[in-house]
Amino acid sequence: MLVSMQPVSANMGNIGTNYGVLPGDVASAQALSLFNSSVSATYYNPAYLAHDERGELTLGLMHAEHDLRAESQGGAAPLGRSSDVIQDTPSQHALIGMKTNLSSLTKSDHPIYFGFMAGVEKYGEEMLAFRSRTSNEAQYLTYGRQPLFLNLGGATEILRGIDAGFSARVTLHADAQLDTYTDLQGNTSLESLNVSAKPSIRPIFGLNVNWAETFCGGGDCAFDGIETALSFRGHSNTETRVEATTIIPGTIPSPGLNLAIATLDAYQPDITALGMQYRQERWRVGLTLEYQTWSDLSDEFERDTIKDQANLNFQDILVPRLGGEFRVNDMLTLTGGIAFEETPLEGKRSLDVNYLDADRTLIGVGGTLELRDPPILAYPLTLSFGYQYQMIDERDFELTSTDPMVPVNPYETVTTEGDVSVFSGSMTMKF
Repeated sequence: MLVSMQPVSANMGNIGTNYGVLPGDVASAQALSLFNSSVSATYYNPAYLAHDERGELTLGLMHAEHDLRAESQGGAAPLGRSSDVIQDTPSQHALIGMKTNLSSLTKSDHPIYFGFMAGVEKYGEEMLAFRSRTSNEAQYLTYGRQPLFLNLGGATEILRGIDAGFSARVTLHADAQLDTYTDLQGNTSLESLNVSAKPSIRPIFGLNVNWAETFCGGGDCAFDGIETALSFRGHSNTETRVEATTIIPGTIPSPGLNLAIATLDAYQPDITALGMQYRQERWRVGLTLEYQTWSDLSDEFERDTIKDQANLNFQDILVPRLGGEFRVNDMLTLTGGIAFEETPLEGKRSLDVNYLDADRTLIGVGGTLELRDPPILAYPLTLSFGYQYQMIDERDFELTSTDPMVPVNPYETVTTEGDVSVFSGSMTMKF
């Protein structure tokens, strides 16, 4: 049973969680994302939109190159697979974001910052990348093309040195209904097709504390350079429901044969992130701990008519991220980071679906070039680049299938291996 709206690979992630939205997030392995005042803050920590009073317009591109394999350890030959390569389709995003101060629209002088961030797959050509399927040759859980990425929100200072923000992540839920008459050869007539999509809005909260400003008013203080941040990102998903009814005259009378499919993709769990940053004049370091509640996805799959038989179980995970930044001179800043992500997928088997996933280590590097007086433009221009390498650990899985052509179960044992390279670039105009 297959639902396919585009010929793309299935995934259970999004660019913000899997890779990083903008180059600074990619380069720091998201360790500094809670303390990033760019428009990607609408996803990681909307409170930090208030950290920089300047407005900005950001244009960016992201390319994630996958080399994901499953090496056979013995057993029957897998149906339909001619090599160990499971996935090599890239994810390619065009990104746009903007931030501005809305206080000029009110009678109050208190600054209120608004920002949005949007990303579209295939460099702007594909808004709803979606594929849900069973697989005899196995498939990776979190990697593949990503659907529409959209966040918007705002922030303001609530007390001295304390900023709070709220944003919303928007995903699409699609419904399709098909009614048709058909003959035994599959020729249809009197078709009726209705397709609709509605947004699903999930909350993101952020809180940031600059300890020196809060307790010392910005003067000399024992807390100089120390900031802490807390954010909560509510779970979200992209799902599709299809109801099809067919009547075959003389064989299947009215009301016809009904086929109902409900399946999900691009799931993000509830994520609670706590971070601390220590900043000096030319450098800063940051540590972030993310708690991701993947266990709720087990219940979601029980309602998935394509994957419900797989008996998939997930565990909550804690992701540590460590990053740093060094300002070489007035123009150039270098960034680096590392993170370790434990796989949330439990068990070695998932009947028919055959999901693969393993622990991974993320290493990122990048740089930012600030042109304070660029030609033509009246405002500073920032050019950023980030690279991230993801190394996937080895892990054994047993492939199983209800296909009558498969004589035994498990019919094969495979070992995951592979890596992902992520390239990200952006251009930001401050105003």
